[in-house]
Amino acid sequence: MGTKSTSGRPTARRYSPEEKARAARMVRQLRKELGTTHGRVQRVADQIGCGVESLRVWVKQADVDEGVEPGLSTAAAERVKELEQENRELRRANDLLKRSAAFFAAELDRPWK
Repeated sequence: MGTKSTSGRPTARRYSPEEKARAARMVRQLRKELGTTHGRVQRVADQIGCGVESLRVWVKQADVDEGVEPGLSTAAAERVKELEQENRELRRANDLLKRSAAFFAAELDRPWK
C-alpha cells in the first residue's frame, strides 16, 4: 500500500477502493481474532503505511456498507450525488426555459416595424 515519507508521516496519496477494502478487512479480522477493538487500527495503519484516521474512516464505512453499523452506505451516497447533479441540471434547464419564455413574450408585445 502506501509508503511512508521521511518525516514519519504517511504520504498524501489516493488509495483504490480495493486497497481500502483490504485494509478494512485486515482491521476487522484482527478485531475478530483478538476479541478487542483497541489499537487494531493503529497496528494495521503502521503495517501498510496509511494514515490512522483514514483507515478508521474506511473501517467505519465498511461496517456501514455491510449493515453492521447504521449510516449512509457508499452506494446510497453515490445515488444521492447523482440525484443532486440531476437536480442542478434540471434547475439550469428550467431557468433557461423561463428566460426564453420571458424573452419571446417581450418580443410578442413589441410593436412590429
